[in-house]
Amino acid sequence: MSGHGADIENSIWVRALLYAGGFLTFGIIAFSILGIALAGPAHDEYMDAIEHYHHAEDEYKESIATGDSIEGDHYDKLYLEMEKAHHHEVDAHLSYLNWKVSGNTILVLSIIFASFIGIGGLINSLQADDEHSDDEHEHHGSASPIIFTFGIMLFMIGFPGFSNTITELLTGTDAVISEMLIGVAGLLVIIIGVGNWWKEDLPFNGYGEQIATSAPFEGEHIRKAGIWVFIMSEIMIFATFFSSYLRMRTGWCTKWAWDNDMCASDATGYDIMTASDYLRPGGASGTGDFWTMLPGGINTFALIISSYTIVIALKTAKAHDWSRPDNFMTKLIPEPVMKFVFPDQKRTVRNFLFATLLLGSLFIVLKLVEWSHLVAEGFTVGTSQAGSIFYIATGAHGLHVFIGLLIMIYLVFKADTVGYDKDNAQGIEYFGLYWHFVDLAWVIIFPAFYLY
Repeated sequence: MSGHGADIENSIWVRALLYAGGFLTFGIIAFSILGIALAGPAHDEYMDAIEHYHHAEDEYKESIATGDSIEGDHYDKLYLEMEKAHHHEVDAHLSYLNWKVSGNTILVLSIIFASFIGIGGLINSLQADDEHSDDEHEHHGSASPIIFTFGIMLFMIGFPGFSNTITELLTGTDAVISEMLIGVAGLLVIIIGVGNWWKEDLPFNGYGEQIATSAPFEGEHIRKAGIWVFIMSEIMIFATFFSSYLRMRTGWCTKWAWDNDMCASDATGYDIMTASDYLRPGGASGTGDFWTMLPGGINTFALIISSYTIVIALKTAKAHDWSRPDNFMTKLIPEPVMKFVFPDQKRTVRNFLFATLLLGSLFIVLKLVEWSHLVAEGFTVGTSQAGSIFYIATGAHGLHVFIGLLIMIYLVFKADTVGYDKDNAQGIEYFGLYWHFVDLAWVIIFPAFYLY
């Protein structure tokens, strides 16, 4: 979509640099609080717990060597103290991971968000203003898809090194930055392609939308038809993850099934551990409780609420005679807060889109915290078939959420600059279709992988 509507001065793109600065500032502050101020004491407690556990273990082994304790006696006082120290070590480690991974993830997300909007805005602000001709309302071919595809190719070539380095950075281990250079180069090319698309889309005011002329989408906007075709292909991808998991899961005797006498009568013990075995109360380490399930539960509500906020953003943008909401719920909110959240129609759309961005970002942060807990307890992608299917399925879904967040940054930027109204709100509508699919996919994944 190119050049449909108002002329956009390149100086508007400078505001993208302010967005980049805001993301970076927030990331640094969050990392300072979570990754340093809170993670530091938690790390010290974890080190103390390790030392205490090793001391209790040595005492138990020494007691066995002297004959004061019998190996395998689970009622022995020293054995019980060793087990208690071990559980405390596990809890201290997971507590440390909560703060460290949260801080690192927010910092990395902020850097990516800042780079995405900042570089794209800088590229567009440095370009000369377009000279519009009489055919400016006609559709022009775009190089953005070609640039974008080339960037994806580079990124996928460098993805193994990129993912390894990111994992090392998130977990606080030594990282080799050079391994992610090809992946970063691919991301920069992607940003250039996306930035070019932004420059084409920002002036779009709703006029000149292409209409499909062939069945079965005759009369529909081409972009809307394309989104539906894309979603159908995505449904097939996630259906393979879901069906393969159910096919394997129904044949497994898991720890949870064994503990509840639900395995076959000839089973001699459980044969595999799933993610739900680690996450449910009294999980694999014996220390799991309600809080181990909390990240997945919060993420479920976060995505459901984010689907609601983007619908409200679309409804607000399309409203002919908008007024600040006035009902029994809003009467409970202080007037200054109402004026801040709903200052006017344009900024209300922006604020609802920004709320969607925050909820989606919360999903990514909690997902990586949850993964860090599972990895710390020994459940990795290479542990078993259950591990590989779990991480591939939830990782693919997380990637879709992350890509949606990058698109949402632009939606927030456009809402804050040009603005959305009843004529050009298609962008929110089409993205909303994608976001609702991501939401519904998680509503299916969560009970299947976390509760079953």
